[in-house]
Amino acid sequence: MKVVIFGATGFSGKAILNATLSQKHQVTILVRNKSAIRIQDINLTIVEGNVMDKSTVSQVLKNSDAVIQCLGVGGKGNGKPNTFISEATKLIVEEMEKQKIKRLIAMSNVGAGNSVSFQPWFFTKIILPYFMNWLKVIIDDKNRMEPIIMNSKLDWTIVRCPNIVDKTPKGNVLATLDGKGLKLAVTLGDMSEFMVQQITDASYSRQAPTISN
Repeated sequence: MKVVIFGATGFSGKAILNATLSQKHQVTILVRNKSAIRIQDINLTIVEGNVMDKSTVSQVLKNSDAVIQCLGVGGKGNGKPNTFISEATKLIVEEMEKQKIKRLIAMSNVGAGNSVSFQPWFFTKIILPYFMNWLKVIIDDKNRMEPIIMNSKLDWTIVRCPNIVDKTPKGNVLATLDGKGLKLAVTLGDMSEFMVQQITDASYSRQAPTISN
């Protein structure tokens, strides 16, 4: 399939890019700086540009079958409120709808949407706002992002992730819609495989599973 990835230069994005290419999909990525990508693959097309530029996004999306959105703010970001991910997602969704591209897989965080109820009250009321404000800022924007996707006409899956750790993949992922069995982390490799699996797997169509292992 022809897949567009937004956010392919980040910690998660690079793993998702590798996993997508390993499945022999034809991949197009939009990056600010081509030098950030060292991967060379016959199925990879790299476009340099800004995800906030409507015409660039429109061009990148042409003739694609599916989109993976794993945009980030650069690690923990600067801790200041921002709307980058939600605004970029709005633009991507609008262009996908115009071009009748249905399948969207988007990365989100545990704590966004109804998954906030999966977290202990002490974490959401004390730890998050007072000791991990950088994460609260990210979740706040994911809370703006998710309704944009959910209210769209797309065939979407939002994958909510806990702490993503660069450790040996376990080869299995628990996906939950109600928080039962949720663990504190997911390995980078298992997360990326799950994300790519959603391109052709409709099990979580128009749902927001939370994953861990």
